[in-house]
Amino acid sequence: MKGIILAGGAGTRLYPLTRAVSKQILPLYDKPMIYYPLSVLMLAGIREVLVISTPRDLGLFRELLGTGERLGMRFEYAEQPAPRGLAEAFVIGSDFIGKDTCALVLGDNVFYGQGFSATLRESVRAVETDGGARIFGYYVRDPKPYGVVEFDSAGRALSIEEKPAFPRSNYAVPGLYFYDNSVIGIAAGLAPSPRGELEITEVNNTYLERGQLSVGVLGRGMAWLDTGTYDGLLEAANFIETIQKRQGMYVSCIEEIAFANGWIGREALLELAREYRTEYGEYLRWVAEKD
Repeated sequence: MKGIILAGGAGTRLYPLTRAVSKQILPLYDKPMIYYPLSVLMLAGIREVLVISTPRDLGLFRELLGTGERLGMRFEYAEQPAPRGLAEAFVIGSDFIGKDTCALVLGDNVFYGQGFSATLRESVRAVETDGGARIFGYYVRDPKPYGVVEFDSAGRALSIEEKPAFPRSNYAVPGLYFYDNSVIGIAAGLAPSPRGELEITEVNNTYLERGQLSVGVLGRGMAWLDTGTYDGLLEAANFIETIQKRQGMYVSCIEEIAFANGWIGREALLELAREYRTEYGEYLRWVAEKD
């Protein structure tokens, strides 16, 4: 399976912070925001990742992440000149995906919780083995501002709506999706919505109509954090700070994940640690030496 991080958009809700830089480059406590969605793909076992962003910001991501070789991965980059919808990621990334299955994560989504890695690996297995699509449901008291999914006890999706006035469930759909290879053709065949975008909800509805849309529940032990407002950005940073200082273990440390996955060895991790004259570098040294 291959992964796509969609890190485009103008980030106007965070102006003036994002007038000159992508939201996904902003610091979320001690890391660039894009580390958090990247870590999701890595925890799922995905080693080939396409970063899609604006022409203005793509160079920053190249400089930050490079080729991926230092993590035992492969990164590619592609432009989305204008925000024409989440589903356009599969049109832009069609050559990158090739004949593989794929996962899409939005560049401003942050997830944290015990058992999340197992949930991700199972989602990859399900799509690669059975085909179809896997999305997630996250319980919220007021689902009206979100995409909302209704599903049965077996995890089969029954309906999916975008910001409904009368939601059929309390389960919001986070920005994390797993698809078989037919998503390329589905996305390419979409007509733009009234707002001129290729909507991810329409992709999911196509799988729903085929009876191929399953839902994984992210339970009460999972955190799905909003980073799209000033308050949300601050609250997410404070959450990461609290977890890391309380446990002494880092959240979404991509070098640690690459090491734990066996993609890089101890010497490579120590070499990466030497790049940082900060607590981050000290943590990487501790990870390399503690075993």
